[in-house]
Amino acid sequence: MKIHRGTVTRVTPLTATLTRVTLGGDGIADFLSTGIGDEYVRVFFPHGDDPTDVSLPVPDGDWWATPEGAPDAPMRTYTIREARPAAGEIDIDFVLHDAGVAGPWAARAAPGHVLGLNSPTGLYDPPPGTTWQVLVADLTGLPAAARIAAAVPPGVLTRVVLEVATEADRVPLEFGADVDVTWVIGGNGHGPSTLGQIVRTIVDARLPLDEGYIWVAGETVALRDVRKYVRRELGLPATHFKVVGYWTPIVDWESKYAALPASVQRELDAIWSESDGAEPEDVQVRFESRLDQLGL
Repeated sequence: MKIHRGTVTRVTPLTATLTRVTLGGDGIADFLSTGIGDEYVRVFFPHGDDPTDVSLPVPDGDWWATPEGAPDAPMRTYTIREARPAAGEIDIDFVLHDAGVAGPWAARAAPGHVLGLNSPTGLYDPPPGTTWQVLVADLTGLPAAARIAAAVPPGVLTRVVLEVATEADRVPLEFGADVDVTWVIGGNGHGPSTLGQIVRTIVDARLPLDEGYIWVAGETVALRDVRKYVRRELGLPATHFKVVGYWTPIVDWESKYAALPASVQRELDAIWSESDGAEPEDVQVRFESRLDQLGL
């Protein structure tokens, strides 16, 4: 694990709600991209008003730690839209919004501003023999979906469905002949997400499921239905899908979870600690079902 110091070199507005920040500088020169389409990093933001002052943590095994006496840097997770090792640059696309840390920072980002980020990790991993795949995402997952689709091998039929809040959120995308793109308007915090409905509509048992791969990213609560569908109803092995929650529509989710009675928190912890060798995806389904019951 490395912690990199990235300097903003360019800011490129893509739509009214999506902007691309390009990072470069000496700290990015040794950034080793995995090459995986949905690779992600933890981004460390300035802890105060100075956009060039970031309290970078230090590597601590497979994690990191804040040096004693140093302020904690606010952290969020983002996917890498593109890595250009030869140029020593990476792009990260940010959804602009008023609340939180990342959106307001991105709205004011300018060359010379600084971010920290750790070494990347990727999740997209279609098994050998994949002949078709489905990529579904909302605006937060759009950069990863677009990067994955741009690298689709010839002959792998790929259906991409992107849920954006408005028509103005559509961005130009060019892919190969085996990639079909559909845009859906809705969700993204402006209305109920349809990610679960989308997956149920385009993936069913009539497909050769042993030859397919399903990748879905976006609103965490909406994705619970996706995971339950592909795992419980279709019975897909975990090697044939990846469902990744990028954000939650529940305000103050962490504080609400922390406020649960101790007995309930122990019950939730036990779902994982007492899984008795069950598949992680099955445990995740049970865990999320209980969260639904708790309104989380």
